[in-house]
Amino acid sequence: MTATPGFTGDANPYGGGDPYADYRTADFPFTQYANLADRRLGAGVVAANDEFFAQRENLLVPERAEFDPEHFGHKGKIMDGWETRRRRGAGADDPWPTAEDHDWALVRLGAPGVIRGVVVDTAHFRGNYPQAVSVEAASVPGSPSPAELLGGDVKWTTLVPRTPVGGHAANGFPVSLEQRFTHLRVNQHPDGGIARLRVYGEVAPDPAWLAALGTFDTVALENGGSVEDASDRFYSPATNTIQPGRSGKMDDGWETRRRRDRGHDWIRYRLVTQSRIGAVEIDTAYLKGNSAGWASVSVRDGEDGDWREILPRTRLQPDTNHRFVLPEPAVGTHARIDIYPDGGISRLRLYGAPTEAGAARLAARHQELGG
Repeated sequence: MTATPGFTGDANPYGGGDPYADYRTADFPFTQYANLADRRLGAGVVAANDEFFAQRENLLVPERAEFDPEHFGHKGKIMDGWETRRRRGAGADDPWPTAEDHDWALVRLGAPGVIRGVVVDTAHFRGNYPQAVSVEAASVPGSPSPAELLGGDVKWTTLVPRTPVGGHAANGFPVSLEQRFTHLRVNQHPDGGIARLRVYGEVAPDPAWLAALGTFDTVALENGGSVEDASDRFYSPATNTIQPGRSGKMDDGWETRRRRDRGHDWIRYRLVTQSRIGAVEIDTAYLKGNSAGWASVSVRDGEDGDWREILPRTRLQPDTNHRFVLPEPAVGTHARIDIYPDGGISRLRLYGAPTEAGAARLAARHQELGG
C-alpha cells in the first residue's frame, strides 16, 4: 500500500510569509468519515518511546499545526507536533542508525471502529520528518496499560506498511480491512517529527454495552451514529452535531452560510441501528445571532423508506437546549433535521433503544468485525 497521492522528500526551508503556502496536501476520499482519534471522543496518545523535542500529545490536537519561526526553547526549535531526537549508531565506526531502528507512539482511539484511512501530517517538519512511517492496529478490550499493549500476547495488524513520506505534507493512506480496532502503534523510521495524526473510520460499538445502557442517544457518534450528508458545511462540519458533550464554543457546532434564496438547510444521519426513538434534544449552545430560526426532525425506516416527521417545524431559541418528548415512539434507521432558513445547531440527540431486529443486526456486525 502507498499513499494516494504520495509525497516524498524534503520541503523547501521556510522562507517567510504564510508557512502553509507550500504545504503539500490532497483530497483523500476517506476523510468523509469521522476521526476516530478525536480527543472529543476520548482518544489519547498513551505512550511513546521518545518525545525529546516535542510531546506526543500534540499528535491529536484538533486544530492544524502552528509554526512560529522565532519560538525556541532549551532543547532547540519548539515544534507543534511529536518530535524525537536524532538516532545514532553503535559507535564512531558505525554512526548511522540500523534499518530496524525506529520510534513509536501508542494511540488509543476515542471509539473502537473500522478504519478507512490514516493521515500522517508532517506540517512544518520540512527537513526533520521521518524517512518513512508505518501504522499497526490492535483490538484490546477494556483499558489496557502501555505495558499490556506492548506485551507479547497482543496481536498487531499492519494497516500501513513501512512507506516513505514527505516533509511538510499530508501523507494519506487508505485502509481496506473490515476489522474492529481499539489502538494504533505509529512508527517513524528511523526518527523525526509528525505534526498531526488523523484516523478516519466508522465507529463499531459494543452491543453488550449499549444493551446495558438501555436507553441512549441513537445518533451519537460514540454510539455508532454517523452523518451521511448535509446541505452546507461552509463554517463547520455537520459531524460536530453528534460529538460527545455540549458544545464549548461557537465553532464546535454546525453553522451554515447565509442563504439568499427561499431554501433551507439540513443534515441527514444514519442511526446506530434500527431504533425506537422516544425523545429529541436540539441544542443551539453558543449560537446566538446565528442559530437556526426553526427546526423539524424526521425519520425513515430503511434505505428506501418514506420520511416521517416526528417533530414538526418548531421555533428555536438562541444558545438554548430544547427538549421534546414524543407523543409516541418513532421507529427508524435514519434521521434528518431541517433548519429554517439557515443558521446552525450545536447538537442533536435522539434518545431511544434498538428494536429487536436492530439489536440482532448490531450483534451480527460486531461478530463479523471480530468483536
